[in-house]
Amino acid sequence: MDFFDLLTMIGGLAFFLYGMNLMGDGLVRASGGRLEKILEKLTNRPLKAVLVGAGVTAVIQSSSATTVMVVGFVNSGIMKLQQAVGIIMGANVGTTITAWILGATGIDGDSFLVRMCKPVSFSPILAIVGTGILMFSRKEKRKNIATILVGFAILMFGMDTMSNAVKPLSEIPEFANILVRFSHPVFGMLAGLVLTAVIQSSSASVGVLQALCATGAVGYNTAIPIIMGQNIGTCVTAMLSSVGANKNARRAALVHLYFNMIGTILFLSLFYMMNAVIPFSFLDEAATPFGIAAIHSIFNLTATLMLLPFSKGLVKLACLTVRDDEVAKYGQKRCGYDFLCGRR
Repeated sequence: MDFFDLLTMIGGLAFFLYGMNLMGDGLVRASGGRLEKILEKLTNRPLKAVLVGAGVTAVIQSSSATTVMVVGFVNSGIMKLQQAVGIIMGANVGTTITAWILGATGIDGDSFLVRMCKPVSFSPILAIVGTGILMFSRKEKRKNIATILVGFAILMFGMDTMSNAVKPLSEIPEFANILVRFSHPVFGMLAGLVLTAVIQSSSASVGVLQALCATGAVGYNTAIPIIMGQNIGTCVTAMLSSVGANKNARRAALVHLYFNMIGTILFLSLFYMMNAVIPFSFLDEAATPFGIAAIHSIFNLTATLMLLPFSKGLVKLACLTVRDDEVAKYGQKRCGYDFLCGRR
């Protein structure tokens, strides 16, 4: 990775942030209160919100894109922070479909349908449609919708530019083999976290791990902590999308981070306690692409089932991290939980 690759990555980040702001502005002008009511109906119950997040992410194959959109909704005031929690959890479940596709086909998804479902494939169409409307339409409502389309396209272009700038790293054997050099769970988790944070795609990171597993070089004892770290590393994209956003949007990004961190700690603690009582013989076996996909799904489903009943606790934790000015001045006891979460 040379100077120009670094410059391209920074430029991609600039496009990413600009697209985020542009899409948010379009959402505010176009919603008029209607979108808020629709989202409220779809996310009025935690389980429904999880299903919405899982469904959307399974279609577009990017939990990063889903969480970025959620941060945008919260930033524009269209979605409440509590509503966003379920969608974020569902996004983590929906993203596991990519690992199953990679495990089943052994390729990067060459069919027309699979490629068109990816945001980087259909976002140019959104850009063309949105630009055409902005140039030739005089109706304000259509222009607002076009702004959303163009903003999302720019956002996805920025994500793709950043990923392509660092993509050569994943092709360097020394960089890829960092995954297999850490046998300790903590170091393995950190390796997965760093790799995913650099590539900015848990799907791509899991794909690299699956490719390594195809060689028989990675055992399940090494792969499991790496997968946990990959889920934490994918939070970097949502955290970047919250830069310059309002406090509730930053809290939504933190909910994503806390969900994966707490879920990882609970899952690994439970797993290794069970392994201490009843040793799992498969840990010494070589991992397979299908096995990686299964572990990825089991972790996200388990974390969602464990933490969904405590979604309000995640919101409160995020609100305690990013406090309102009045909270910093007068303290938590005087303001109360509703004030902390921005619900006045």
